[in-house]
Amino acid sequence: MLLIKNADIHPMTGRPAFHGYLLADPPFIREVGSGEPPPHLTDHDALQVVDADGAWLMPGLIDAHCHVGLFNDGLTFEGHDGNEATDPVTPQLLATDGIYQDDACFPEALAGGVTTVMTGPGSANVLAGSFALLRTAGRTVEDMTVIKLAAMKAALGENPKQVYGRKDKSPITRMATAAILRDALAQTQAYIDEKDFLAKEEKPMTRRDGRWEALAPVLTGERMLKIHAHRTDDILTAVRIANEFGLHYTIDHCTEGYLIADLLALEYQAGLQQGCGLGKPGLGRLAGVITGPLLSDRSKPELRRSTIRNPGILAAAGIPVAIMTDHPVVPVQYLTVSAALAVKAGMTEQQALEAMTITSARLCGADKILGSIEAGKLADLVLFSGNPLDFRSTVRMVFLQGKPAFSET
Repeated sequence: MLLIKNADIHPMTGRPAFHGYLLADPPFIREVGSGEPPPHLTDHDALQVVDADGAWLMPGLIDAHCHVGLFNDGLTFEGHDGNEATDPVTPQLLATDGIYQDDACFPEALAGGVTTVMTGPGSANVLAGSFALLRTAGRTVEDMTVIKLAAMKAALGENPKQVYGRKDKSPITRMATAAILRDALAQTQAYIDEKDFLAKEEKPMTRRDGRWEALAPVLTGERMLKIHAHRTDDILTAVRIANEFGLHYTIDHCTEGYLIADLLALEYQAGLQQGCGLGKPGLGRLAGVITGPLLSDRSKPELRRSTIRNPGILAAAGIPVAIMTDHPVVPVQYLTVSAALAVKAGMTEQQALEAMTITSARLCGADKILGSIEAGKLADLVLFSGNPLDFRSTVRMVFLQGKPAFSET
């Protein structure tokens, strides 16, 4: 068992920070309390006691959108496994089949306080495959996996156009990108209907299509769709298609979201209160937005109106906002730096801390086990020397499932 005492605990539960202790019975948090730990907690023979000496105790940080392990550090083509740019529709691909678990960026993430990453394929394809939610330590991908099929990735805008336009292959327009996405979703729905009909008739399904099998949980609402979109028109296309097919989704990057924050807020509130969006037929449900990368240049036309004010404006509108690094665009260990930039530009400190913890967990579908410090959740924890949003603060210790995983000494 693990006892952390004398800590400045920031639980991310809505409760203000307090001075107290935490008891973990690996892999879970067993008890959290104010002040000194009761004497009975220190009676266990196998108890490991850590005196935090007033350090900040935070839930492990979560990068809600990156490509760690799929674009390996220091390698070019041989280490680039994030884009299968041969077909715009590849939902059957699994991030876990491409992850290089020995990538140096995993221990760097851990040393930066990032204990969990939502990592997966890039945005070359309209439908790129499944993202996985991984711990940032482990000998095998299986050891690291929190949720193997955490979300499906879709992409709108420039990237699919550029990749396939160079090959003189569809899509070369935004119209074609949207049409390809709609067609794949429609074919998946037809596939689901056929399976259901045959099951009722007690007849076997004689054909199997891995693409539609992979997409089916998105149509049934069991899995979120992560939709890559930067420009306002692409963001609104994402909302439109999600409403047409009844999708539970996030908008990832959402670079120009601040220009339509009021519209996105209405869409989010409709999903929250009515269980569906505002569009016609309005069946979709926007879970929130995952913004970033913030620490990067305007490398392409659809980024020309990017600003670090974006997360703060969206959060002020009442939309759940997570912050990403989009590693390798911004190295994953600089997630806290990205959040600090958002605070500099108007986001509140609490919103920024939540954007790396509980909000990220919710938008990754993992808030029941990660993202906050409370009994019953996994004991993925970080001790910071001070406020993580202060560039001078250091990571003193990291715990994964209640066991030490990193120490600065």
